[in-house]
Amino acid sequence: MKSIRVTIQLSVLLLLSMSQLMAQPTVLISYYSKTGNTQAMAEAVARGASKVEGITIVLKTVEETTNEDLLNAGAIILGSPVYNANVAPRVQEFISSWPFEGAPLKDKLGAAFVTAGGISAGEEVTLLNMLQSMMIFGMIVMGGDDWTAPFGASGIRGEPPFSGDEPLREAFLEKGEKMGARVAGVLLKMQP
Repeated sequence: MKSIRVTIQLSVLLLLSMSQLMAQPTVLISYYSKTGNTQAMAEAVARGASKVEGITIVLKTVEETTNEDLLNAGAIILGSPVYNANVAPRVQEFISSWPFEGAPLKDKLGAAFVTAGGISAGEEVTLLNMLQSMMIFGMIVMGGDDWTAPFGASGIRGEPPFSGDEPLREAFLEKGEKMGARVAGVLLKMQP
């Protein structure tokens, strides 16, 4: 009888701890990266978001991300390289596959980040394209943590002085970290 009671108590504790984990708000960071630059920015965004306690972070490529991931997230941060002043085709295909009927993404937070080959090569236009897509889905969009990143985070990799074999500069990655932390912090504040 005592062992049954202990088993029941342990089962209840396990269920309670599982429900607390499941109840944590989730930040989904989904990205496409061909050369690794956008992946580096995605990892920086995830580092920033992980600094906020009480948040679950999910980091996946757009190919790995499912509709269930989108529906389970309280915030979706989307990343793309800049292709001809627009999102990469794989990112556009991903956005076009999002569930629309019944507005299941409505009132989720949304933010974006990009990496580009050159200065003034379409970073802000691409960020705005992603944010506009999120607005079509009824999401609440936000940018970085101050006036220097109002549309999100971006990094430049292909034009001097930001070229060569070196990785994305720390200043760009820091903008990604700050945006990730801001989105996670706002999501946490929105919880009941």
